[in-house]
Amino acid sequence: MMQLSPGKLWGLRRMSDARGIFKMIAVDQRPPITRPIATHLGVEKAPWDHVARFKRMLIEELQAPSTAMLLDPHYAIPAGLDRLSPQKGFVATLEDSAFEEARGGRLSRDIDNWSVDKIKRLGADAVKVLVWYRPDADTEVCSRQQDYAKRIGEACVRCDIPFVLELLVYPLASDEAMTGDYVEMSSKRTDHVLTSVDEFARADYGVDLFKLESPVPAVAADGSAAVQEAFDELGRLAGRPWVVLSAGAGKPEFRSVLEHAFRAGASGFLAGRAIWLDAFRLYPDWSQMQAELASASLAYMSEISDLAD
Repeated sequence: MMQLSPGKLWGLRRMSDARGIFKMIAVDQRPPITRPIATHLGVEKAPWDHVARFKRMLIEELQAPSTAMLLDPHYAIPAGLDRLSPQKGFVATLEDSAFEEARGGRLSRDIDNWSVDKIKRLGADAVKVLVWYRPDADTEVCSRQQDYAKRIGEACVRCDIPFVLELLVYPLASDEAMTGDYVEMSSKRTDHVLTSVDEFARADYGVDLFKLESPVPAVAADGSAAVQEAFDELGRLAGRPWVVLSAGAGKPEFRSVLEHAFRAGASGFLAGRAIWLDAFRLYPDWSQMQAELASASLAYMSEISDLAD
């Protein structure tokens, strides 16, 4: 049984609805937004105001049906925090999207000049950190990722703020499908996902809420008993509230993932691209992007929220 301090409990309550269900939208993505914009414009780096404008639009158009929104310090917080209703939960991202690709695996790090303490002073309800993890990566890499998560967990205890840990397996340099893109690893192994959750569910990491990927590729979440067993084990190992991320999955695929996850005891979702990617693909037609968010994106948000209920 988890023992929550008043600050952590209050933060989790702020992020969920009256029944404790999390219906959260991720607006913290950076490379999945900046890279397509830069490519379209034929420039090396996406203009800050283009990225910020889209994130502000996401906040304005999608916050109504959400219980909380996940914002990043680079774009979403400076461009849109003043647009976020104080009635909505506010989760802040701490990890930098520019991870280190070491020889034996991938290393997470904080955004420069940001910390748990700073996020607490900003007034956020929780801190989210993405830890790239492969249990079969180099031993030193695994150890450094574990130490990183423990340091964040300790800081969250000191600041009395919930620690939301996102875990993602990723391709190693030796894998055939090696990529640095923020996409689901199509060849990921279920045991890698489950072993990772088992490690970080230990009490010394101080995780209050897990943000977890499907234990099988989203396209393989086919309703079979074997897939459900993998989700059931995911929920058992988590041992605390957990929500599901979309990892760029399409709308039908993510709905299937959610169906399995809710049967396994998931407490909701923290998703981004499954909800708003179709609108983003209309860039740079800002009026059409806004119209798509106000129609199809909101309709899908309503659909998966009803599923959560």
